[in-house]
Amino acid sequence: MAAPAASPELAIDVAGVTKRFGDKTVVDGIDLQVRRGEIYGFLGPNGSGKTTFIRMLCGLLTPDAGRGTCLGYDLLSQQAAIKPHVGYMTQRFSYYEDLSIRENLDFIARIYGVPNRRAAVHRSLARLGLEKRSHQLAGELSGGWKQRLALAACLIHEPQLLLLDEPTAGVDPKARRDFWDQIHQLAAEGLTVLITTHYMDEAERCHRLAYLAYGRLLTRGTVPEVIAAARLTTWIVAGPRLRAMAEALRGRAGVEQVVAFGNTLHVSGRDAAQLDAAIAAVRDDGHTWTRGAASLEDVFIGLMESARDNFA
Repeated sequence: MAAPAASPELAIDVAGVTKRFGDKTVVDGIDLQVRRGEIYGFLGPNGSGKTTFIRMLCGLLTPDAGRGTCLGYDLLSQQAAIKPHVGYMTQRFSYYEDLSIRENLDFIARIYGVPNRRAAVHRSLARLGLEKRSHQLAGELSGGWKQRLALAACLIHEPQLLLLDEPTAGVDPKARRDFWDQIHQLAAEGLTVLITTHYMDEAERCHRLAYLAYGRLLTRGTVPEVIAAARLTTWIVAGPRLRAMAEALRGRAGVEQVVAFGNTLHVSGRDAAQLDAAIAAVRDDGHTWTRGAASLEDVFIGLMESARDNFA
């Protein structure tokens, strides 16, 4: 079969991508399009198939069904051609802890056959602010500095697509913010980024996002589009004895989720009339009830709770 025609505007353009391990379908018929220069968030609970999908995109796994292109190369027949143009940052730090930052980058540059390797390593150190630590052993670095080294290694061969699998897990808020500033700078320079994350504030920094649960793509679009598509009504409750209030609300018709947010409860449902009736049955003067806009976290919790677990 001939390779599918690739759109020059799309870095990723796939349809029906499926992956099975034994009798379990881990990625189930995913359609996804990611524009060049875009930061695309890929969200979902642990075990939802995000990492498996990423590994198919960069040629490490072969789909069992579906078709499409990554960077213009066929996902099924041109996997070897995809790999040199992709930077893949895994969930776990995977560089040599007994080598220095500079030695690790030099080693990765050798693997990719980067021309003028010494200059490439120097540029990578400068870009990520690693010059003053270049002789420090990787094993001595904090989580945030290990993250910088991993990103520098992903970029040293100047890829067109960056695949980041939960890159900010376990790093402090400042390191996360600095990391995202760098990602937006890279995207402004034309690099395409597909990033998985569990952090809602990070999801909101993506140009577009998709939510995957148990191998199925449940929603996608910009943050406002995803929230609007959920058609979720949310009430915010403040006052005393919120745990008792939460128990009184759970299980009532129209109440799909009751979640504590600090000193408030978020009570949500997709049938506004049923939700209002459920609230009216327990509403009292001791609590403040405010109808608010659904948050991205409200939407994703609702999606996760309504999804069917294909491993159950």
